Amino acid sequence: MEKSWKEAIKKVLAETNTPLHYTEISEQILSRGYYKTDGATPAATVSAQITASIKHDGDRSPFVRIGKGIFTLKAKTSVVGTVKKEQTTENIAAPEDEASDSIIHSFGMYWQRDLVVWRNDPKMFGKQQALSKPVNFGKQKGIYILYDNHTVVYVGRSIDRPLGKRMYEHTIDRLGSRWNRFSWFGLLDVTQEGNLRETTLNTSLASLVGTLEALLIEALEPPQNRRRGDDFSAIEYIQDIDPEFKEREIQNTLRSIEQKMRGGS
Repeated sequence: MEKSWKEAIKKVLAETNTPLHYTEISEQILSRGYYKTDGATPAATVSAQITASIKHDGDRSPFVRIGKGIFTLKAKTSVVGTVKKEQTTENIAAPEDEASDSIIHSFGMYWQRDLVVWRNDPKMFGKQQALSKPVNFGKQKGIYILYDNHTVVYVGRSIDRPLGKRMYEHTIDRLGSRWNRFSWFGLLDVTQEGNLRETTLNTSLASLVGTLEALLIEALEPPQNRRRGDDFSAIEYIQDIDPEFKEREIQNTLRSIEQKMRGGS
């Protein structure tokens, strides 16, 4: 295991012949066991590590930016071609800077309704990656979509009331029996500790339009759009089952064993 994020990043990039997005770098670091962390945002940490190295180490940095959020080792640039002037260390835009004017910071796609314990103030858990710390998005704010399987049945917003509460209301209102999956797009950022926080909105009209375009592409998946919108820099979170379900399963198993023991005695 490497002693630092930076060394782990270098190890992953050294083992591949193609540049990688920082989310993929972090995923490989954790899956290969190159570094262990209890943090909730490993991808953001990798992004920050690479950005800090390029910004502060200058020509001594081992990393070089190839595209938006995509990096390789400077020693391997001959493999991927000549780096353009606007991509050099002097002119590079940090991944955080690229995302700073985005109104959407995180999102979840096609989460399952039956993996949430629904109550007035539900917990909705998601992970940036399989081995990272789960985050409770119940207090998130933003836009959400309800589906009947993959058919959109409702689009709503959660501003005055948090996402979890709005979703709970749709389990008991006229839509209660009409949806089994949902997607959400969050305005609140996620800290390394796994908490949600407000951020200052500093967006241009072009960035706003780009974000809206990307959100629609992500949500509707039109067949002629082959890739995500250019200005969509939010990080996707995969759904994680509520621990309460696991506790219920354990309790049910114990009851079943107890009943079998009584029946056999």
